[in-house]
Amino acid sequence: MTETTLAEGDLLAAVLVHVDRALDGMLTTVRRLGDERVNAPTGLPAGNTAFQLVRHCCGVLEFWGGRVLADRPIERDRVAEFESAGTVAELVELVGVHRDRFRADLADFDGPAQPVGPLRERDLDRDELRTQAGILLHVYEELARHRGHLDLTADIVTAGGLS
Repeated sequence: MTETTLAEGDLLAAVLVHVDRALDGMLTTVRRLGDERVNAPTGLPAGNTAFQLVRHCCGVLEFWGGRVLADRPIERDRVAEFESAGTVAELVELVGVHRDRFRADLADFDGPAQPVGPLRERDLDRDELRTQAGILLHVYEELARHRGHLDLTADIVTAGGLS
């Protein structure tokens, strides 16, 4: 488990505490599922597996942290995230790599400043994405949303899926 130390008024540290909790919670869930269920379908139309959801969250960290906040060239195949499969050990390693990279991408974080990397065309009119702080909070929002999806997915898979 990774825990960030908080300094009073430190937005970055405060959000990273919650990012870490979301990622740690995801890893707890996939460990509970184990290799035999981490790739199991839910039976929901267009539903994702637990593996796919966690893999997608790594893509979220890569895109928003690497590309938008750090202006680092990235290679991301979003479609492949939702077609991926693998083991719990692979997810644990992947989350560790992306967590560390995300923290490195935040080395020059300046909350009120504009993002240094480009936004996608569809995101240009979103007021909440006009500052680095807004981007950071968006990353947490996405992780929290998908943590909930993952927990529901795990519950469905553990119950034997939907008929």
